[in-house]
Amino acid sequence: MTDSSPYFYSLKGGNQMKRLFSMFVVLCFIIGMAVPAMAGDVVKIRKGDPIHIAYWFVTSGPNTQLGLDTVRGIELAMEKFGGSIMGHPIKLSGQDTQCGPEGGQAAAAKIASDPTVVAAIGSNCSSAAKPGVPILWKMGIPTVSPSNTAPFLTAPDRGPGYDGYLRTCHNDKVQGAIAAEFAFKKLGIKKAATIHDGSVYADQLQQVFVDNYKKLGGTITSQEAVNPGDTDMKPVLTKIATTKPGFLYYPCFIAEAAHITRQAKEVGGLEKTVLMSADGSFSPDFLKSAGKAAVGMYHSSPDFSVFAGEYQNFLKRHKAKYGEPPVAPFHGHSYDATMLVLTAIKKVAKKGSKGSLSIDRKKLNKAMHATKNLKGLTGNITCDKMGDCADPHIAVYQVQKENVKKAEMPTKPTWKKY
Repeated sequence: MTDSSPYFYSLKGGNQMKRLFSMFVVLCFIIGMAVPAMAGDVVKIRKGDPIHIAYWFVTSGPNTQLGLDTVRGIELAMEKFGGSIMGHPIKLSGQDTQCGPEGGQAAAAKIASDPTVVAAIGSNCSSAAKPGVPILWKMGIPTVSPSNTAPFLTAPDRGPGYDGYLRTCHNDKVQGAIAAEFAFKKLGIKKAATIHDGSVYADQLQQVFVDNYKKLGGTITSQEAVNPGDTDMKPVLTKIATTKPGFLYYPCFIAEAAHITRQAKEVGGLEKTVLMSADGSFSPDFLKSAGKAAVGMYHSSPDFSVFAGEYQNFLKRHKAKYGEPPVAPFHGHSYDATMLVLTAIKKVAKKGSKGSLSIDRKKLNKAMHATKNLKGLTGNITCDKMGDCADPHIAVYQVQKENVKKAEMPTKPTWKKY
């Protein structure tokens, strides 16, 4: 799927209308005006009709490349799988979450109102997942995310509304710890500060960094926050500069991370402070926005160097189909999420009379959670009872001049723990 797809559209001129529509969709679902729950949990598919999978990703706004990257991962996985299951073609549809809670609610409600949806893949952003997952599960629709990394989504106290949730990406308990160890042990920096952008993802990730950094013996001089959409970061950066940190960790999304990166170079007292962001801004769009200020900074992100041998074939197929390399870090995780869903569907689907098919979504969810030793692009996919399925490997990457010049994120790690 390319940017010309109907699922990829610009927010220009349509923000207010989209907000109103999103609120309407959510309200309709909540008060019962949406399509009512089907009798039972079984989706019945007539002869020749497709098996319907829906994704809910960010497909507009500054983080569009995250959604584009993961949609392409789904498409390539479906092609590899053969495009059908038991004689039924696989249908893919999508909803835009806009990487936020309001969009996540609306996207999930729209998917949940469609009784033909067997399973979902998404969301990208943890802020969208938090309100959206319970809406899907209320209708019995399981969902697996390739890029939700916030710890609470698979925490034991998350609540029953998340029983139908899984993810093939890492838990930020891993990423935050790696970042802290890199700063304290590898670089030998004893004082650090953090900034988050108000998202669940960034807030929880910086807190994991802080907790681990302190355990290692480091000092946190300041923990600050900005709002989504903020462009003037100098007040926050000036406040941080007075505490004289040697390291600044800001696991924000693309736009906010780019503003912080550029403006940190303009604030007195931060000239020698080492800058580091995370996978939320690991994108060519970040480099285009941050420019030369990004040279020398670091990112924590999945370690592509340990992806399976099939990954090289995936990259060739990706370049042939889309004319460019992957544009964000979670294409492999999306590929694996799709394979997890399709493999589980094949296990639980039952043939009926006259070429029909029936899929019990509760049994499908159990089969997804029971996934063991699935050979994925990103590693060995084995799910636990809370839905963590990843074989997590995080590395640290450093941006070079050539990366900025070509607008391509580095793919060879600067440092990794294992």
